[in-house]
Amino acid sequence: MRTVLRRSPAARPAARSAAMLAGLLGLLLLLVAPTASAAGGIDEAATALKKSQVYVDPAMTSRFSEDQAAALSRKLEDADKPIYVAVVPDNAQYPSATVARDLRTRVGVVGVYAIWHGSQFKAFPDRAALSPNTAANMAGAAFRAHPGDIDATLNDFVDQAVGQVRGHAAESGSGGVSTAAIVIPLALLALAGGGVLLLFRRARKRREEQARAELAQLRTVVDEDITAFGEELDRLDFNPGAPDADDAQRADYSHALDSYERAKQTMDAAERPADVAPVTEALADGRFSLATLAARREKRPLPDRRPPCFFDPRHGPSVEDVDWAPEGGAPRTVPACGTDAARLASGRQPDIRTVQTEYGQQPYWNAGPAYSPWAGGYFGGGLLPGLLVGTALGSVIAGPDTAWAAGDGHGSGFEGGDVSGADFNSSDFGGFDDGGFGGGGDGGDFGGF
Repeated sequence: MRTVLRRSPAARPAARSAAMLAGLLGLLLLLVAPTASAAGGIDEAATALKKSQVYVDPAMTSRFSEDQAAALSRKLEDADKPIYVAVVPDNAQYPSATVARDLRTRVGVVGVYAIWHGSQFKAFPDRAALSPNTAANMAGAAFRAHPGDIDATLNDFVDQAVGQVRGHAAESGSGGVSTAAIVIPLALLALAGGGVLLLFRRARKRREEQARAELAQLRTVVDEDITAFGEELDRLDFNPGAPDADDAQRADYSHALDSYERAKQTMDAAERPADVAPVTEALADGRFSLATLAARREKRPLPDRRPPCFFDPRHGPSVEDVDWAPEGGAPRTVPACGTDAARLASGRQPDIRTVQTEYGQQPYWNAGPAYSPWAGGYFGGGLLPGLLVGTALGSVIAGPDTAWAAGDGHGSGFEGGDVSGADFNSSDFGGFDDGGFGGGGDGGDFGGF
């Protein structure tokens, strides 16, 4: 007698689910399986960059070996920055005029694209990750320091860039929009009941954590500024009810008090780094009111509205512009208070505002991009690029997309490491035949730091 084994009714749904799972997994494997391609070319380079952030065309391995590429890839992985490096020949597969733009389009990730092309080297960044001027300056410095040495040039550039590039490396395999990019999330959604959303939540959580850390860093410095202004008000020998006080003086005094209160309340309510800009703007406004009040009481001409002292905004409004250069840097004209102007005139150093960093006390312009809202509130957008060119802070204040002027930090809605596909400013990804020299330009009007 033959025994017939029958599945229970409860087992049938499980079997169907297993079959569906196997089918979906098979589909996923087909979608992500590598496809055959000719050696080299933009498509192969883009595919490689999505996986390892470094690509070397086979024609260039005699000048930049696989071992060197692997070491650089490990460095980038440890740095967790959206920096992509390609070493390619100058031929028809990599057109000089469009190689950067084509790679950026196909990789599809917001970041910095450092490309050694034949005998030239340039870096092309999304502004949300790094300013074009900063990228050009660093690429030029690395290229000039190591003539013809691809490995040394690329490592030099990466070592400079990792401390200034904003954002984090994209997840391995992310990049431009494709059939897989559409179907895979749908399949995962069907399998996990919405688990794909965890990827977006993780990215959002990481940005929120970074914003909280930057705000905490800024809060210490801003609280010092608010306290210093409050102490100035306490020391002020002015009685609004005194017989010699007039309405104009009382208005100046009242405006200074209002600015102080506005700064405190705005800082108490701050939820993100960009909220700091109105705080320092209020402090600068209040200090100008005190300077105007002092001029009225001393019967002096009223001061012109000028930016705060560049060296330390707590010094109050500047009184003149002075020529100054940091050690080893290019000279520039900066606004200075009377005391710092006198120091420079006598050959001494100005009294520079320093802040605490992981490397110890540093001038605020070398403390990193977190301080851009703080500086933006004091100085505004038009003045800062020239004052801070070549500094860590200047790298994020080099155009309209600044952390203190845009709600999300960079105006475009994307951050370094985000997948934007072909949504980027193509003018930032020019060619190797745009003029200049192999290093990507001479940094404009300044020799750089």
